[in-house]
Amino acid sequence: MIPAADSTHAQHVSAADGNVPPLWFLAPEGFFALPIAATPEERSERALSFVQELYSRGDESIWEPAAPYYAAIAELMGDTGVSYAAMGLFSTAEEGDSPAGQVIRHEPAEGIAQCALTVAIAPTNHAGTDTDVVAQGVLATLSSDPFNNAIWLDLPCGPAVLCITLREYDLSAELTAGGEDTKLLTGQIQVHVPFPTGPCTAIFTLYTASMDHWTEIYGLMSAVLQTVSFVDPAEALTEQGGA
Repeated sequence: MIPAADSTHAQHVSAADGNVPPLWFLAPEGFFALPIAATPEERSERALSFVQELYSRGDESIWEPAAPYYAAIAELMGDTGVSYAAMGLFSTAEEGDSPAGQVIRHEPAEGIAQCALTVAIAPTNHAGTDTDVVAQGVLATLSSDPFNNAIWLDLPCGPAVLCITLREYDLSAELTAGGEDTKLLTGQIQVHVPFPTGPCTAIFTLYTASMDHWTEIYGLMSAVLQTVSFVDPAEALTEQGGA
């Protein structure tokens, strides 16, 4: 499973209103970040860049009507506390032979796995020294639901709680390509990461219906979590260089 298009960005994530501490992480290639921003002007600018990247083979006839649509979606998501949202698009075609160091892009018709990644920041009113306490409370709450598979994580940035939930939905014949009733299995990976600076908790959620590629998609979330930082990576490198 490889990215279906070019998309590589280091993300600095903050809530749309800017009233919470900053958070950084690296989104793997293949994720297209929605234009969540604090002001309409920023959203409009980012929306245009978003649609140009997402529909890279399109032109103004596609980009111009699409940009306001995604800007409106981003505004709604920002109002609900989502600080980052992205669509993940990955080719399921065989990679085949390619020159060393070169990634071959495939047509969407050859098969695409999809997922959605969001980051929300929720107030938990804890001191920076209480991250273990917050994580233990989250673990106890999530474990009380028999449909959840919740486990403790020790990430480079501190303690966290991972929760996997699988859901199966009945789809009526009129909603399926084959014209028959069927079932849709979906998976959700949610990770709660208390800020070591307090007083908030970051909630990473990855959702997919491409369950045939669950292992690879789970690996994407694992890769994201290894890069989570509550200190500006640029500043950290500068301090290390000056040490």
